[in-house]
Amino acid sequence: MSAARPLTTLRTIAVVAALPVLLTACGYGSDSTDDAKKTPVAAGAKKLSADEVRIGYFPNLTHATALVGVQEGLFQKELGGTAIKTATFNAGPSEIEALNAGSIDIGWIGPSPAINGYTKSGGKNLRIIGGSASGGVKLVVNPKKIKSLKDVKGKKIATPQLGNTQDVAFLNWIADQGWKVDAQSGRGDVSVVRTDNKITPDAYRSGSVDGAWVPEPTASKLVAEGAKVLLDESSLWPDKKFVITNIVVSQKFLKGHPDVVEAVLRGSVKTNKWINANPERAKASANAALERLSGKALPADVVEPAWKSITFLDDPLASTLDTEAEHAVTAGLLDKPDLKGIYDLTLLNKVLKAEGEDEVDDAGLGTK
Repeated sequence: MSAARPLTTLRTIAVVAALPVLLTACGYGSDSTDDAKKTPVAAGAKKLSADEVRIGYFPNLTHATALVGVQEGLFQKELGGTAIKTATFNAGPSEIEALNAGSIDIGWIGPSPAINGYTKSGGKNLRIIGGSASGGVKLVVNPKKIKSLKDVKGKKIATPQLGNTQDVAFLNWIADQGWKVDAQSGRGDVSVVRTDNKITPDAYRSGSVDGAWVPEPTASKLVAEGAKVLLDESSLWPDKKFVITNIVVSQKFLKGHPDVVEAVLRGSVKTNKWINANPERAKASANAALERLSGKALPADVVEPAWKSITFLDDPLASTLDTEAEHAVTAGLLDKPDLKGIYDLTLLNKVLKAEGEDEVDDAGLGTK
């Protein structure tokens, strides 16, 4: 990626709502759904300091740590007699609202909604306490209309929503090419067409868009429709890693129940280890969870390439979140925020040390 350009806080209400959708890398739409699932607690299991912990996440592969950890009982094993209640969301704003309202305690969420939620509350509502996934974002195009990167100029390219993570990344890439686009309207040398992920395949099929800069599994759904991967966003980042999903917690819950938060983080670390050691079983488990939540599993020609493009890890890749924020500022979608204190990796590093893993860094954005 080009040199970092300053991050921001959305300037209009519409953009404010959109930025959190950076989660779209993790979901579709804007509604939340309480899946009313409470995992069974083993008889006689000892409770931690809370009777239950309410966890939110998206029914999407970039949230596979949560999907698999719940599906396989790996979180519940660490929580003992403290029950898990889960809720699923389709976009960042609703999950942040749920966190602010106390409807959930911990959530898997994308970087933009986390940034927006933190800055809008003056740094008082949440902390990022761990990482979950990197990658899983691609520029896919109609190969009959676009044969090279320079051919993107003059074409209609979909992004999930104004100000969301992929929208900001695409605007930044466009600027790096020396092309001009008005961020708000999407008009310019490229037409940026903000399109909900769930209808992007139909838009592509109808010819309304010539391609899309989108997360998985939308990218692989378009490839199944005949699109071609022109660019994997990971190729633009150092070490080919950038944050796509974080773990956040309400500051109130973190202060009141650090033992529960630590148990969830321990479950997350062990889940990621299991996913990476058992990729085929993990992929099947994630798809089974998706089927349970949405009523439909992903077909093999979608889940296979989508899964391969996502890296599951505990490191929140803090420096890349800071860079993503800078890109949003440069695009004119945010006012430069103060992100100092957005991370508290104390408990994660405690868990990692106990597991014999290397500690992770907060890029200078941790709590004082």
